[in-house]
Amino acid sequence: MSDRGVPTREMWRALATNMSLGYRSFGGAEVQEYFDRPTPAPGPTEVLIRVASAGVNPLDHLLRSGHVPALNSHVPFPQVLGMEAAGTVLAVGTAVEGLTVGYRVFGFALTGAGTYSTTTLLLAEATARTPEGLPDTWAATIPVANTTALDALDQLALPAGSVLLLNGVGGGVGLATAQLARDRGLTVVGTGSSGKRELATAAGVTFIDYTAADVVGRLRAVAPDGFDGVIDMVGGESLRAVVPLAVKPDAVLSVGGPSVADLGGAPVARRLDRATLGRVAELMAAGRLDPNITGVHSLETAGEALALVESGHALGKLVIDMQL
Repeated sequence: MSDRGVPTREMWRALATNMSLGYRSFGGAEVQEYFDRPTPAPGPTEVLIRVASAGVNPLDHLLRSGHVPALNSHVPFPQVLGMEAAGTVLAVGTAVEGLTVGYRVFGFALTGAGTYSTTTLLLAEATARTPEGLPDTWAATIPVANTTALDALDQLALPAGSVLLLNGVGGGVGLATAQLARDRGLTVVGTGSSGKRELATAAGVTFIDYTAADVVGRLRAVAPDGFDGVIDMVGGESLRAVVPLAVKPDAVLSVGGPSVADLGGAPVARRLDRATLGRVAELMAAGRLDPNITGVHSLETAGEALALVESGHALGKLVIDMQL
């Protein structure tokens, strides 16, 4: 065992095939550990997959830290990190329809079952087939970030020609939203730190660096008549600052701030279903949506990927490839 508690390459190969990265209590990165676990058996509405790739998201460290008790406070330990994955079906529950052993699929894991693992359980209703030719690394980015983008834009339902503000555009959700918004004929303005300028502008965003002075003033200069819609990925004071820039408060949605309802807006309403997953996969397969994967990690270095996301400095999307 290495100094960081990570199995060495030789030990890794000698261990059983269901290695996982998770935690036995809530806390910071210090509670993360690798462990082997029995291969889980799918319940009636569940799908067991061999994980090929897993997405890394802010939700992963929020669950580990115990900051979303409604989702995992009732789940027994140890819990495995991760909520989205792509792979191959190994078994299906008795009530599962439309999926069978051998299918390539992607979807949402059961909370606590995790995806930083060589096998996991997915919710059948939130699992879809992976289109031919779509890499597993791409498919694994769809369930959390990319369906959030689609849900937000469908909820706003802005007509072509509208001006949309994305507050915090440089991460996976922001970049996906920018691409899908441009595909709908919207003009997109986005805020982010200076290091995220290149990715944002490549997605067709008019970029405003929020680390510089007078962000609100510069946004008003770009859209003097106000923004037809605002989608926030940041929350907090940053959200409060941009709400007055919307033409009307109910045109403000937030992924990152539950306080948006107090400001007249609404949280993004999520649709965790097979149809929504399939719509996003089709957009990717057609070349209309790029997940902007900026880093691919092995399961052995998954903790490093999560640390980067937790720092807030990750660009685009990070994934874990089980073949590395």
